[in-house]
Amino acid sequence: MSLVTGLKGLLREAAARLELAGVASPRVDAELLAAHVLAVPRGRLLVIDDIPAAKASEILNLVERRAERVPLQHLTGVAPFLGLELAVGPGVFVPRPETELLAVWAIGAVSPLPKADVVDLCSGSGALALAIAAHCPNAAVRAVESSPAALEWLRRNTSGTRVEVIAGDIRDVPIPGPVDVVVANPPYVPSIYRVPPEIAFDPEEAVFAGEEGLDLIPDVIARAAELLRPGGRLGFEHDESHDVISLLEKDFEQGERHLDLAGRPRYTTGVRRG
Repeated sequence: MSLVTGLKGLLREAAARLELAGVASPRVDAELLAAHVLAVPRGRLLVIDDIPAAKASEILNLVERRAERVPLQHLTGVAPFLGLELAVGPGVFVPRPETELLAVWAIGAVSPLPKADVVDLCSGSGALALAIAAHCPNAAVRAVESSPAALEWLRRNTSGTRVEVIAGDIRDVPIPGPVDVVVANPPYVPSIYRVPPEIAFDPEEAVFAGEEGLDLIPDVIARAAELLRPGGRLGFEHDESHDVISLLEKDFEQGERHLDLAGRPRYTTGVRRG
């Protein structure tokens, strides 16, 4: 098979194409696509000089699709999340790195307990539920999801794990309780927002929640209040424009907004009143 000399040159070409298309991290995405096609860790690319012509063509084809703003995770089939690799694709929301902050908070809330029951509402791919289960052997974790398409990905990701899947609407599906911790990354983007092109590949119902982005969050809070034992803890992600502390006041205390690495409000937590 003929060889293409110089993977480095191919990566420069790919990164330039992605930069021209407005991709936020062109070099990183080019390298991740190449690593995916070559089935090697990204760091291994540094020691590869020549690649088969067929592999080079496959990389460039994926780069062209990425330039069309198809999400990187749809092209590789996986999304990294707090040390895990989750299967993702059309029909399920791709977990973002910012949500790892909520997962870390939840792990910190669960870890000190001798035994804990945890519920992940609006679970999607199962990112939060799986991260908590992976880091907290003391936890029984349930993941709740209503979308048939997302449930396929959720069941695939949770297969062989300790996470129990509950199919149904978070507002009324039966969920065993009381529980110690509830987490949620619900749809919360205001419908009036202009979003990056990649967001168009996520299910609309997993992203947008009415004009202000608050159509579902009150239901998340109400269901959490129903499920949590006194002193139990709730954490949920929301848009940076949302000040949801007032929504917690009826059933929760110690409401606190938490910032992401860019200094923007990213998630809010509270403690169930006794």
